[in-house]
Order: sequence, then C-alpha cells, then structure tokens
Amino acid sequence: MVNSLKMSGLTLVLGGVRSGKSGFAKGLCEGAEGADMGGESALLYIATAEGLDDEMRGRIRRHQSERGGAWVTLEEPVEVAARLSKAPRGSVILLDCLTLWLSNLMGLGLEDEEILVRVDELAGIMSRSSSAVVAVSNDVGGGVMPANALARRFGDLSGFMNQRMAGAADEVYFLTAGIPRRLK
Repeated sequence: MVNSLKMSGLTLVLGGVRSGKSGFAKGLCEGAEGADMGGESALLYIATAEGLDDEMRGRIRRHQSERGGAWVTLEEPVEVAARLSKAPRGSVILLDCLTLWLSNLMGLGLEDEEILVRVDELAGIMSRSSSAVVAVSNDVGGGVMPANALARRFGDLSGFMNQRMAGAADEVYFLTAGIPRRLK
C-alpha cells in the first residue's frame, strides 16, 4: 500500500535495473498535494546522468519526454547537495538517480571516506528539507560478487549509500517487476 507523499523530508525508492522505480517515483511526485501551484510547476527533477554516449543520450531524451512539461529539469551530476539547498521551499523534488551520482563521485577520484561524507551530507539535507524529496537508487547487491576491484568498490559504496539514505528517509520503497513494497 502506498501512502501519499509527505510534503517535506525524504522518500527513498530502490530497485534493480528496469524494476519500475523511476516511474513509481515520478507518480509519487505527481500525485503529491501541491505538485501544481496554480499553473506554476513545483515539480523539480534533478538529473545526475550525463549524456556521454549515444545510448545514454537516448535514455535521457526518453526520460524527458515521459516527464512532460510540468517538470523543471536541473542537470547536476556532482553537486547535488548544493542544488537541493537552493530548491524553492515547498517544491516536490525527484532526484534520479543516486547510483549515477555515486558513479560520478567515484570518477572524480575521491576516496571512499570523502564519498561517504558527501552521502551523509546529502542524506541530511534531504531528510531535513522543507520540500518533498523522492530519491531513486539502484539496488546492486543482489547479484554475484564482482570479479574486479572497481566493481566491488562500487557495490560496497552503493550498499553503504543506500543504507545511509534509508536510515535518513521517512519512507522507503523497493520495487520488483514494477511492484512496489513499502519497507519503511
């Protein structure tokens, strides 16, 4: 059973690839009370993906067309905490996705502890937000142990990030085959 979105704080939506998590998160946001402020959109989409190749640029275009004109898209691959801090009070914010943001941080050459400090900072900002924030993240820990050190590091950091985000969230959902299950 899905409750209506709280108008402040953090809701975390987890799932595997193509589990339906982004669509579910979008629906939560669009169904929120106050999501349409008399014709002026209060729906903000913070995109962490970067269109570095044709396939990813195509994915980004599809996501944009699925959102439609009610959304204001802010592209922010790295400084998500700073961007969220400047969001208008009372907005409904969809952050998609934390996993790509983590990958972007790793690409900067940051050490694990530096990354986790940024994770904690972002979790705190989202949980204390005067806006409703819905953050999407991939669950990557359900597969086999990766064969290389970089993939194992990513899996470890992703797991730690998701645990910290879930701890800071008011609500947590996990999607499997398009079916949401409320965990918290």
